[in-house]
Amino acid sequence: MKKKMSMVVGALVIAAVAVAAAAGGLHSKSHKQATVTIAFLPKAVGIPYFDVAASGGRQAGKELGGKFKQVGPTETTAPAQISWINTLTQQRVSAIAISANDPNALVPALKRAMSRGVKVVSYDSDVAPAGRSVFVNQTRAKDFGVAILNSLAKQMRFKGDFAILSTTTTATNQNTWIKFMKQELRKPKYKGMKLLKIAYGLDQDQPSYQQAQGLLTAYPKLKGIIGLSSVALPAAARVLEAQRKAKKIVLTGGSTPNQMRKYVKDGTVKEFVLWNVKDLGYLTYYAAYDLIAGKIKGKTGETFKAGHLGTRTIRKNGEIVLGPPYVFNRSNIDKFNF
Repeated sequence: MKKKMSMVVGALVIAAVAVAAAAGGLHSKSHKQATVTIAFLPKAVGIPYFDVAASGGRQAGKELGGKFKQVGPTETTAPAQISWINTLTQQRVSAIAISANDPNALVPALKRAMSRGVKVVSYDSDVAPAGRSVFVNQTRAKDFGVAILNSLAKQMRFKGDFAILSTTTTATNQNTWIKFMKQELRKPKYKGMKLLKIAYGLDQDQPSYQQAQGLLTAYPKLKGIIGLSSVALPAAARVLEAQRKAKKIVLTGGSTPNQMRKYVKDGTVKEFVLWNVKDLGYLTYYAAYDLIAGKIKGKTGETFKAGHLGTRTIRKNGEIVLGPPYVFNRSNIDKFNF
């Protein structure tokens, strides 16, 4: 009887150990389970730039075993994004990655999300630090703003009037780039250049096209335009082509190679500046994933591994930088497909 009892106890112990081991295995992979869902919330859906970033996020999700989805408003306003933040919070997603239409208006909704366990990462366009853990910056804001201004100035031979076609008056990234452009313009080498107007196309094709038309009408002696988004730049290029002014007005800015390939090859745009948009989404997903896993908290000096992008370091105010800006032109544009 004692022998039988001993055998039963032994079997139970073995079973318990097996269950514990299985549980331990599950725990070690817990952040890879299907319950981990990272939702990308761009300024608006239907914008090719954000779709390219989403493809990078989706790739990272497959590598890490997490879920990816992209949702968002059709208009580039803070209230429209707030509605989606609330929806995603109710859905109990693991993390929200947001490109902000307003740096401050979104903070209360994002803080509510974080209080309910949702991790928040901003990418592309930042929110105030109180509303997120880290910001995945496509490039250093000053470097990008100066690179675009230098591209324009070089082509204008540092002489003439120019205008900027931006997105919205509250867009964090565009406003920061413009701030650094204005600072750079104070330097003596730009004394022959003058910024006449900042127009806003709401990051939508038709309003951007109309604003570009308005600039040409209002300023007949205009020598240059900066299209400061992936929507604004191709819209302005179409206006220059339609009015046959591509040879008279210098156009540069930031957009994706696939959107600008035609205009670079036909000479409407000699060069423009950007970064690898797919890698921006890829890095954003990895950062959000490691926040969920508890590997990082958003503190200065923390490091984490981001797949093929290697080890990244969190800088002051939770900033993670993708890399330096890149100039695209006819000689290299066909090397890129995004």
